[in-house]
Order: sequence, then structure tokens, then C-alpha cells
Amino acid sequence: MPFPGGLWWLLCCRQGFTLLRRDYGDGDREADGEAEEEASFELRAQGDQASLEVSLSQPTRTSSGSERSLLVSEEMRSLIVEKGPGPVEEDPDALVKGWLQREVRGGVKTPWIRPRKYWFVLTPDSLDYYSSNEKGAKRLGSLVLTSLCSVLWPDKQTYKETGYWSVTVFGRKHCYRLYSEHLNEAVRWVCAVQKVIDSKAPVQTPTQLLMRDVEEHCGSPEVLEQIYRCNPILRYTSSPLYAPLLPFPYGSLDQSAPGPRSYTTLRDEAVKLFNSLQQLESQRDPVPLIQGILQTCLDLPPLVDEIYCQLVKQTTEPPAPGGPGDLHYWQLLTCMSCTFLPSPPVLRFLRFHLDRTESRFPASEMAKYACFIREALGKTRGRECVPSLEEILVLMRRQEMVCTVHCPGAAACSVAISSHTTAEEVARELVSRLGLSQSPNLFALYEQSRLREQPVGSSTLLADVLTSLAGEEREQDAPCRLCFKHYGFLDTDNVPRDSLEFALLFEQAHEMVLRGYVPTSEETLQTLAALRLQSLNSDFSTHAPFPRLEELFPPHVLHARLPAPRPDPPPKCRGARLRAGLLAGGLWGHSLAKQRAERDQRLRGRLREEGASTMAAIVEKWKLLQGMGRPEAMAAYVALVREWPGFGSTLFDVDLRASPVGAGPQRLWLGIGAKAVSLYRPGEPEPLDSFCYGRISSFGASDSSTFRLSVEDRDLLFETSQVDEIAQLLTTYLASTAARRLPRPQEPAPSPLDPDPAVLPRGLCPVAGPWQRPPPTGSFGS
Repeated sequence: MPFPGGLWWLLCCRQGFTLLRRDYGDGDREADGEAEEEASFELRAQGDQASLEVSLSQPTRTSSGSERSLLVSEEMRSLIVEKGPGPVEEDPDALVKGWLQREVRGGVKTPWIRPRKYWFVLTPDSLDYYSSNEKGAKRLGSLVLTSLCSVLWPDKQTYKETGYWSVTVFGRKHCYRLYSEHLNEAVRWVCAVQKVIDSKAPVQTPTQLLMRDVEEHCGSPEVLEQIYRCNPILRYTSSPLYAPLLPFPYGSLDQSAPGPRSYTTLRDEAVKLFNSLQQLESQRDPVPLIQGILQTCLDLPPLVDEIYCQLVKQTTEPPAPGGPGDLHYWQLLTCMSCTFLPSPPVLRFLRFHLDRTESRFPASEMAKYACFIREALGKTRGRECVPSLEEILVLMRRQEMVCTVHCPGAAACSVAISSHTTAEEVARELVSRLGLSQSPNLFALYEQSRLREQPVGSSTLLADVLTSLAGEEREQDAPCRLCFKHYGFLDTDNVPRDSLEFALLFEQAHEMVLRGYVPTSEETLQTLAALRLQSLNSDFSTHAPFPRLEELFPPHVLHARLPAPRPDPPPKCRGARLRAGLLAGGLWGHSLAKQRAERDQRLRGRLREEGASTMAAIVEKWKLLQGMGRPEAMAAYVALVREWPGFGSTLFDVDLRASPVGAGPQRLWLGIGAKAVSLYRPGEPEPLDSFCYGRISSFGASDSSTFRLSVEDRDLLFETSQVDEIAQLLTTYLASTAARRLPRPQEPAPSPLDPDPAVLPRGLCPVAGPWQRPPPTGSFGS
């Protein structure tokens, strides 16, 4: 259908105004507004020789954008090439040139509007664009390229939305978004621009140059004082910061990274962080603000050096040394030193600042913080999470934290830890404190919550574990704790009955029974529950406290007695399904909900009856244990559990991938023991198959949810969410086996703090953390 006359008139007028604006209006505006001066007060070429007195003042901004108080340095003026109105085609420095769209005005949605094209020319120093490629064409804009510029590759999402492939070039003050109809052309421009950027010498800020000067003249106090006196950029300031102290690449951050926060550019975030630092001076409770700054540094690691430099600046010659505001800076610097390690140049500058502070203010609070920070920097490594509010409060007082570790069958132990204490150090202390140094079995710390239990790696920082458990406890509204227990059983027959280790063994065996990992008869389970009551309360008494049935008897056994609920039969025909759908929200739907509620109530009543009858049977067996002492009851309990051949193995729920095509996975138990690896059907006492370690050729993680076990000439693939735990336990058992086979040297025993790497320390589990994946494949011989 032809367009009406009015619509044609509107399109023609719009096209005419577009051409007039392109040739006259936009050219003058862009020539005046987008002529970019890439030289900045904070950037200098790396090859330039810096004088002793840089003498830079704090940058300020004026109300007018054209009147700036920042002078362009002479060495950076050479980067801006002044080009006259000469012929564009005759430019000898042009690397790549061609037509590109600066702004997409057409595309898939409006194909009848003609896109605006410009003639782009890439030179070794800048990216320029002109109104045309004719001689004497006017240059409309220029973007000077330095080592801090960045370029983004074309993405499919923009092509789907506009029909053009985009190329984005980030400069200090401008961002060019270029568009091309052809992918090859867009890629050619990206590669060319990136090559120019890579060819540029790295730029340095005055702060970096002054850091180098301070390091070179650290032995001359007079020269150092002159540097600090003549360069206010190194000293405290109450004015805001408009540019970062260190160079950061131009361009936006990747917002696809996981995390609840969204950030802008690194340069903007550095300026925002300095504003947050200045707010610390007047905060009555600086802990939340300190934690927020630490979280930003954890999310954006490039900002760690920047924050260190800002803190050094604000703690250098403050107006009130040792005042509340100054001490807040030192407290944040203390938390930073226990969480992040700066780069070597910044670390050297920080150590010099600490020494200078101690020499100028001896025996002051600032000197005490400086001494604490120096010691912390020698121990700090990467943290998995930021310190908790409790840890920040402890660090602000330069004290140690108290960690509570629960031991099954024994009282909880309190251990003093720092931000650098590892799980191995705590495990060694507990092994020594509890008298388990001579035990052949392995122990480890465990994270326990309502939903999971997993071992803590020996190199894991315990402060990170406590922070993670605290966050998980707030989310689940359930207690989460740190527990010390057996990790691997190498010898369960020779554990003395009157030792603490036997109590740990008894508690761990009871946990296995409650989780259903000891397949036995219901009669035996009732006997085990009676022995548990005897060990807790001694002889039967009506006044004795009764634990809940779930703490004595496996709950899944009671649920197995209940009849399986019958699903509602589906309607047979389409009309019946339609009538069922229409009636679901009416009276019939309410009737069905009422029937389900009544059925659930009957099942709960039946479950209470089964529980009452089971408890009565347990009490009757308990009465028969009259006169049995607690050690005898514990020994009888462990003896009954030890009758199962898999006792001492750690069981994992896995799905074995079947080899026949079309066969589904098979749910099994994978038992990792000290001598063999076994496969069980859940609930069956005898294993399906068992493999001694001499038959296993290799093992490892095929992917994040698949564990591979190579046994002689076949590979077994198991689907599980505990790939790391299985691999770590296998590695530990193999290391223990190899250590027992090695001949013991006739030399004095090594110190517990410096064990022989070839021999596994007794009573300790040296595994990696669950998030530290072991090597993908472990191989060993028989």
C-alpha cells in the first residue's frame, strides 16, 4: 500500500535536516567539543626522567569545562598531533582507514533511514574521523591512543539488535563506538587499534615517580624531607581527589561477574574510595565502612595498590597525628595488611612509610600500628572473603581472636588464632592438647551445618572459615560450627578404650548409624540405641533425661514403614483434563486440598505411633543393660558397628554411569578405606566389588561433578557433588600407605612445626581445602 502524502513529506524533511546537520551543525560542535587533550597532570611517559622536585598540587576543578587549572605537560603534548586541513588521502602516517558509522541511526528496526558514515583514519598516535575522504575534509574528532586505552571486540548481541558489528575504543575523556556492516572489517579495526595501544610506552603517574625517588634517596633524610615538602601529592589532604594516584585503563568494567554489587570504571571507583576514606575521620563506628572498603578491594583486586597509596598519603603529616580520625586510617591500614598483599613497589613504599612513622612518633599508637602492620605483611596471603565485623574489631585493637572447636565426646576447645592461622596449625595444637600425637589415625577440622559437613583443608585460613560459617548461619537460621574429628581410620582395633580417641571413635560411629551408613537389622539398631542411652544416662530411671528419638534411632527406618502416598490418577481424556483444570480452582480444588491435608495428618499420626512403639522397644532393651558402665556400653556399641565389613571407610553417595547405551546411572555408596575402595548398594552389608590400591592405576576429576577411577583395564565414572573430597581422601590414604612403606631414617625426629615432607605426620590430615582442586590425575603403583 503506498504511503500517504503527508508521511512522504515528513520523511523527506527529516532526511534533509539530517544532511544539513551532518554537514554544518555537527561538524562545528564536534570540532569544538571533542578535540581531546589526552595529556593529563597525572600521566607521564615511562621513559621520561623525573626531576627531584615534581611539585604537584592537589588537582582542582573549576565551574567551566573549558577553563581548567590542570596544565598540559610538555612531554605529553608530543602525543597530540596537530593536523591541518590537508588532503586526507595523502596522510603518510595512516595505518588503517575506511568508512565507519559513529552512531547507528538505521539498523534492523528502521532500515529506511540512512546510517551516518564518517571517514576514519588510524595513525600511530590517534584515531581521527573526518566528514569525508576528500581533500580538505574537516577533522571532526580525534582520540589520542596511549597504553591506558582499551578496545572491545564485536559482540553478537549488538549485531542482533542493530544489524551492525560494534567496535568500542575507550579514551581518557571520550569513548568511540564504531559500527560496521561486516565482521571482518570490524575485526581488522580492533586488531589495528590494539596493536597501536600495545606499542605505546607505559605511562606513570607522579605518585609512582615520587615513590621511585623516595626509594632511591631513602638514605638521605634531607633529600627526603625536601621531596615531601615540595610535593603535596604525598601528604594528607582534606580536599577531594579527582583522579586516582595510580594509572588505570580506561573503559567500563565487566558487569557479568558474579556479585551483588555493580561498579563503574576503575578510575571512578578509585575516586569514590578516597571519598569513603575521608568519611572515616568523622565516623563514630568505622567498622561497617571499613568492611565495605575491604569488600570493594576483594571484588576489584586492581584497586588494592590504590587504597594502600591513598592510606599512606592520608597518614603522612596529618593535621592531628594520633587523633581519632588519623587512628581510623591506621585501623583500616591494619585490616588491609591482614587481608591483601600489595605489589612489590607499593610494598616497599609502604614499609618505608612504616619505618618513617615509627622513627618520627616512637612509643605512640601510630608506631604500635606500624609495628603490627609490618609483622602482618610478612604473613599475609590471599583471602577468600573479607574479615567479619568481629574480626575487624579485634584487628582494630591489635588482638587475637578466640576460635571455639567442638570435639565429639569431649568439651569444646578454645584456641587463640590470628588472621593468618591455618587449619593445620589449629589441628596440630588440638592433637597435642588432646594427647593424640601417637595415634596412627588421621584427624581434621570439619565445617558442620544442618545441610552439610566437609573437611577443612590444612592450608585454609581459619578466619575465612569462621566468616563463611557465620554467613551461612545467618542465612539458614541454624547453628554452624567447627568440629574436630577423625578424618581417616588406619587402625581402629588398637585404640585404648579409656582414651579420648575411643570417645571420638564412638561418637563418629554413632553419627554413621544415624545417617544410615551402617546397614544392619532393625533389632540391632534398637540395641545400639539402648547402648547409647546407657552410655549417656547409665542405668534406667524414670527421671533420666530422654533424648529425642532422632538422636538415638535412624529416622529413615521409621519413614520406610509408612505406606507410599498414592499420586492422584491423571484424567484419561482431553475433556476430562480440561474439566479438572476448570474445577481445580473451585470447590473441587478445595476438596482435593482438604483430602491431601487429611492424608498428611494421618501419615504424621502413623509416624508418631511408630516412633512411640520403637521408643518403647528401646527402653525395654535399655532396662536389660542394668549395671553396665559407660566404658562397657561404648565398647559394646563400637563392637556391634565394627561387625559391618565397611566400618572405618568413608562413604560417599555416587551415581555409577552404566556402560550399556541407554542404561541409567546406578545409585551406590563409594567407600574409601585405608586398604581398599569398595562399592555398596545402599542398605546392603556386603560390597558389590572392592579394589585394593594395588589394582588402581589412576584417579581424578573428569569435570566438576564426575570422578574417574581407573581400575586395571576399565574406567569407572561416578557422578557426585563431592569430587574434591573423594580425591583428597584417596590422596591422603595413598600418602599414608607410601609413608608406612618408606624406611625410617636413623636420625632425630623432626620438629612438629617442620615435618619431613616424605613422612605423613601422625594424627593429622594434610589435605588441601575443598575449593583447592587437587591435580586432575593421581597415579601410583602397587
